[in-house]
Amino acid sequence: MARWTHDQVQAAAPDAASLTAARKLAHPGPWRETGCTDSLVWGQCQGSGKKPYQVSIDVLAPAYRCSCPSRKFPCKHGLALLMLWSDGVLDESGQVAEHAGEWAAGRAAKVAAQADREARADAPTAPVDEQARARRVAERLARMDAGVEDLRLWLEDLVRGGLASARRQGHGWWDGAAARLVDAQVPGLAERVRRLGDLAARPDWDETLLPEVGRLWTVTAAWLGRDALSPEEQAEVRVAVGWALPSAEVRDADSRPGPWTVLGAHRSDDGTLQSQRTWLRHGDGEVVQVLDFAGQGQSLAVPQLSGAVIDVEVARYPGLPPRRALFVDLPTSVGVAARADAAESASTIAALVAAAGESLAAAPWRTRVPALLGAVRPAPADADHRRWQLVDADGAAVPLVAGPELWSLVALTGGRPADVFGEWGGHQFLPLTVWSDDGAVPL
Repeated sequence: MARWTHDQVQAAAPDAASLTAARKLAHPGPWRETGCTDSLVWGQCQGSGKKPYQVSIDVLAPAYRCSCPSRKFPCKHGLALLMLWSDGVLDESGQVAEHAGEWAAGRAAKVAAQADREARADAPTAPVDEQARARRVAERLARMDAGVEDLRLWLEDLVRGGLASARRQGHGWWDGAAARLVDAQVPGLAERVRRLGDLAARPDWDETLLPEVGRLWTVTAAWLGRDALSPEEQAEVRVAVGWALPSAEVRDADSRPGPWTVLGAHRSDDGTLQSQRTWLRHGDGEVVQVLDFAGQGQSLAVPQLSGAVIDVEVARYPGLPPRRALFVDLPTSVGVAARADAAESASTIAALVAAAGESLAAAPWRTRVPALLGAVRPAPADADHRRWQLVDADGAAVPLVAGPELWSLVALTGGRPADVFGEWGGHQFLPLTVWSDDGAVPL
């Protein structure tokens, strides 16, 4: 396993504050009994207390453990240790520390136990009462149909009264409509209605509110006409209304072994829910998206490193490509993808627009299309350099999302052409990874 670069260590940080704190510890002074193997990195960091913190890192998974009270993964001690490992400071000749060895053995035991539980779950069980199950499904469908029909009437009243009038309503008005949808067991639609209330309060409501109302209307039309759709289209509508498919069913239905290349990842936090999107590509070009969520007080799954080639079996949800997926087992890094590997599947901006059109035609409520754009360069779109765009060799351009990713992209490329992976949101492109001659660099 090659040592991580500092860019890869930075990409593993849960937030900027942890990274800043880690840099203050990334020197041999506070550390003792450090070491590394091909898969493990360990050490002890002296903090303010009497006992030093014990840090263990599996760089293949990756996974982290630290005896400090932080709930972040990795914490500042883990990040600092990774920085020392990246710099080649750690000894590779010593014996694995006891605390690191016990932790690694425990993780291996958990994986074995999980496999045993899955094997027992596959064993024959008592027969399912199919009639009772069908009755429950029919009852839920009737409740959902009634809720969706009620939403259609509400949307008609909303448009008939005018969006300018609706935006004068308080949040309670929007929340009341969303609550009725929760009662009808269509939480995905409830969340979209709440989003309408947020959009109505924005200064640019006249540009954003109507398109979102239109997307919501297409979901209701698709749900009520679902019998005429293909199984893949029905699966997309089911996700849109919020009828979740149990992960156990996904694991048993459609899985595919690796290796997979990590194209890029993005984290977001709305204050109540954290989410993480990880885009993977198989050798034949198939792209899937792994979604992770965490509520307040919970931790997201450890992010995979952009550019890493991971050996993992991926189970795919039913639906249209690019499909959602989940990891069947723990990912193991088996290498790093080169820029040449990425360039083979890079596309132009014209191809991105065409792919976005096909995605919109198949599922109008989708808002993200992944794309690896080849030889594109960031350039200012106005004289004040407030708006930026990506320009390809043909002169085609797409606007860039303003944010830290934009400025990292500008700094890394210096305005020169590079291969960039990101998400097209319909109006702007969010860059997630830059592919250079040295490999992938997350933004």
